[in-house]
Amino acid sequence: MRIVIAGGHGQIALRLERLLAARGDEVAGIIRRPDQIDDLRDAGAEAIVLDMESTSLDEVAERLRGADAAVFAAGAGPGSGVARKDTVDKDAAILFADAAVRAGVRRHVVVSSMGADARHQGDEVFDAYLRAKGAADDHVRALSALDWTILRPGSLTNDAGKGLVRLEAHTGRGTIPRDDVAAVLAELVDTPATTGLTLELVSGSTPVTVAVKSVAGN
Repeated sequence: MRIVIAGGHGQIALRLERLLAARGDEVAGIIRRPDQIDDLRDAGAEAIVLDMESTSLDEVAERLRGADAAVFAAGAGPGSGVARKDTVDKDAAILFADAAVRAGVRRHVVVSSMGADARHQGDEVFDAYLRAKGAADDHVRALSALDWTILRPGSLTNDAGKGLVRLEAHTGRGTIPRDDVAAVLAELVDTPATTGLTLELVSGSTPVTVAVKSVAGN
């Protein structure tokens, strides 16, 4: 498979790129800065330098053309203000999904956030983040040309992954190592039977492959 990942230099994305490359997939990551190219190459991924906040629909679609799957793993990140929650977490996610439709890439996986809701109330930056993620998720769900799956992890940690998770429509609050989020994403990309599902993810007691197969069979 050829898989293109938006936000290719993110902590989850780099982990995902290593996993996909190790299993023999052709991986490309979209990044903003040329100084990130070597990190992607070290992870086994092709680097595509493209600023998702200033590019066009046609430019993104051209980078996606020929891919078998697309993963949106970009984020404005901690320390960014309300404006970039809109331009990255919402607008770039919407642009990427629309570009996938234009390029004919049906399989589409989104890294969202637990609690994402376009109608979320509050004036803090994190409230704006949840609204932005929720609005982007709503847009993706409305695109019938995509075989989409939305993944909403709990609080992220840098603990070593154990490969044991809880993956359900509603898990309740919890934490999850970024290693395990990447492992679940790698399985989801290759499991189109999860199309149309919005899934929450926290640490648990079920092996990743079993957890994904379980939700795919429901």
